[in-house]
Amino acid sequence: MIDIEFKPIGIIHSPYKKLDGMPIQSCMSNKNGKIEVYKRYEKGLKDIDGFSHLIILYYFHKAKPYKLLSKPFLDDKPHGIFAIRYPNRPNYIGISVVKLLSVRGNILEVGNIDVLDKTPLLDIKPYFPKFDTRKNVRIGWFKGKI
Repeated sequence: MIDIEFKPIGIIHSPYKKLDGMPIQSCMSNKNGKIEVYKRYEKGLKDIDGFSHLIILYYFHKAKPYKLLSKPFLDDKPHGIFAIRYPNRPNYIGISVVKLLSVRGNILEVGNIDVLDKTPLLDIKPYFPKFDTRKNVRIGWFKGKI
């Protein structure tokens, strides 16, 4: 087995100070937040202001131990952890698509934030519809849930 180590590239600031009341996905949030990219990575933000949306990857720092079968928010029966979007996962990695509102130095103001305040940021990728949107998708057990 390979040991993998991640180092945060920043921290996410959001209005959600506790898990209660947080939206379950960014598309269900109307709140803004700030992403503070550590100064040593600021140069990596060059040209990011040309994108309307970003994919952010982060560490679920308040997650609890995982189970391979868990009951998701939108269903009453358990599903496999890899078939649900649940924070208690083997590697505690989260992903959200947020709207980029502004860039000021190493601070990104974003909309549609669904992340707990002070969450460690692992990576940022630009959202690009041609790469990130698919046709003819199946949504498994989600069908009819929302």
